[in-house]
Amino acid sequence: MKTAIITGASDGIGAAIAERLSSDHQLILCGRDEEKLKVVSEKCGNAKYFAFDVNNAKQRNDFFDQVSKVDTLINNAGVWHKVGDLETLSDEKILEVLNTNLVAQILITRGLLLKLKESVEGAIINIISKSGIVAQAGQSVYTASKYGMRGFTDVLRQDLKESSIRVGAVFQSGTNTQMFAKAGDEFAVETFTEPKDLAEVVAFMLSRPEKLWINEVMVEK
Repeated sequence: MKTAIITGASDGIGAAIAERLSSDHQLILCGRDEEKLKVVSEKCGNAKYFAFDVNNAKQRNDFFDQVSKVDTLINNAGVWHKVGDLETLSDEKILEVLNTNLVAQILITRGLLLKLKESVEGAIINIISKSGIVAQAGQSVYTASKYGMRGFTDVLRQDLKESSIRVGAVFQSGTNTQMFAKAGDEFAVETFTEPKDLAEVVAFMLSRPEKLWINEVMVEK
């Protein structure tokens, strides 16, 4: 059975992906909220979980040391900044968004790459967002982080094309999670894409044979 690591797995998209993959993958769930991770773990047959901050170098490296095997990495952790012009964003918020959505994802991928290369059929799927393709007003730094992830994913795919690792990206539109509310934005999220539907997309991507690998998927409701 393949082993899948999912970041941002304590709720929302990550939790939905974990539940969807739990029947045919050994899971390693990552997130900051240990209590929420425990709940998701129990829904997934008591999957392994590690509570840590992806932006904390020591915690990140301690996690790497505890991973012995990984076939699939799903980079899903992310944060939102409240919609507004650039001057409304503090230094702290700008750094939080860029570090969480881009820098940490790059560092986690690098930290697990050698183990991924040991897999007969490895995969990296980055859950990026429509904001990695489409520029939208009031999302300057969030969009910068997502455009960065798109570029990182495209180059990583080229760099790994001779390896056993397949690289994919999901560019989803607004999704019914708590991410926006946590940042202080109130959207009618009930009209957005459901996390469980995105989880089906990820499962479909992972089920494709080598010659039919799907590099990227754009998901809109």
